[in-house]
Amino acid sequence: MIHRERLRDLNAEPIRARGSYTLYWMQRAQRAHYNHALEHAIRLANENGLPLLAAFALTPRFPAGNRRSYAFMLEGLRQTQADLAARGIPLLLRRGQPSAAIAELAADAACVVTDRGYLRVERAWRQELARGLACRLTQVETDAVVPADVTSDKEEYAARTIRPRIHRHLATYLAPLEETPLERDGLEHPLAQAAPCGATPALLDDLDLPPEPQPVAAWRGGPDVAQRLLDAFIAGGLARYADDRNQPASATTSGLSPYLHFGQISPLDVALRVRAHEAAHPESVAAFLEELVVRRELAINMCLHHPAYDRLACLPDWARATLAEHAADPRPVAYSAAQLEAGQTHDPYWNAAQREMRLTGKMHGYMRMYWGKKLLEWTPDPATGYDLAVALNDRYELDGRDPNGYAGVAWCFGKHDQAWKERPIFGKVRYMNAKGLERKFDMAAYVERIEALERQASEATP
Repeated sequence: MIHRERLRDLNAEPIRARGSYTLYWMQRAQRAHYNHALEHAIRLANENGLPLLAAFALTPRFPAGNRRSYAFMLEGLRQTQADLAARGIPLLLRRGQPSAAIAELAADAACVVTDRGYLRVERAWRQELARGLACRLTQVETDAVVPADVTSDKEEYAARTIRPRIHRHLATYLAPLEETPLERDGLEHPLAQAAPCGATPALLDDLDLPPEPQPVAAWRGGPDVAQRLLDAFIAGGLARYADDRNQPASATTSGLSPYLHFGQISPLDVALRVRAHEAAHPESVAAFLEELVVRRELAINMCLHHPAYDRLACLPDWARATLAEHAADPRPVAYSAAQLEAGQTHDPYWNAAQREMRLTGKMHGYMRMYWGKKLLEWTPDPATGYDLAVALNDRYELDGRDPNGYAGVAWCFGKHDQAWKERPIFGKVRYMNAKGLERKFDMAAYVERIEALERQASEATP
């Protein structure tokens, strides 16, 4: 089902009667299934008796993009191109600035449909395209379970304020999405003669991306990989999720965050499949949906409603005030950005977390919180620590450059939290230390796991 609230016309242009095709601009939702934007485009194409063409604009200028993130994305796009072709839809890859590339492809389109992006660059692309098109541009939200504008029309203060708003609508929007067959095949359209996605290494070389960090061999992109991970999580990890999800040494998380970031799997699909096991694992399903829906959509809300979502200025007044009051407090130790990036500190747990991120493109969620807190403690001032946390997260994490990442960094500095006991450096921002980790978790096992990964990587290097 495609609820009307997911749809928004971005301009006032009509659907052109003389158009020879409908165009779907795929940007955030990089998948051929469980995609409301794609299904809406198919239904429009059928209503107008037209074929459907899909397009993806490949730009090397996405902020903080590099070979690691692009390799993962291109692997997914190769599969999505094949999945779309199986539905009679060609995926046209175009190099260049997205709004310009899509406007050129839309020259003879009856209308254009796109998915919804939440970051400022994604919103700017859609606004630019809307201004330049002579046909209708419709945005369809498919990467939030509850449409963001239904949840709230303002920035929410914390999970406790957005949770009841989401739960009020959850039953309505947790609705399966039926696929509609395309009535006119678009594979023979003249524009569809574009070359296929091609080999990832050649495309990466052609894009002239920053060479580091390198792609991660252990993480392969693509909707099929995402579905296999979801299958494995439901079969082996879901039962333990409520109790073990915060254990850094365990493997009870789903591992889906990179696939959700690139839209290679639908959050609605994931939510429905996990919720089907609620009777057997009620606490774990509730904990998982809290993360997938409430926390993730709180991050989306922040990025939509705060223009400085990736800077210290996004913090609430109390957090900015208390950090400013303690900005000049002596630091127990100070590390350079290079030392921190290399994971060369006195703290073996922090070093392991940083090395995990550099090596694998992922960091355990609980360790990300500790990691961010120490960047506040070990850098000259809060703004320096904040900017470094954003830069490192965006550079190394496969799920970086994402609302979840920006909200996660902001939380470490007081966002979506409350004031705590005042102390040096942190002020009233929540404090974390190594002893707290040791009380709760088997940290030696976590360090050992990361060291084993490093040995494996070293042995695999020619």
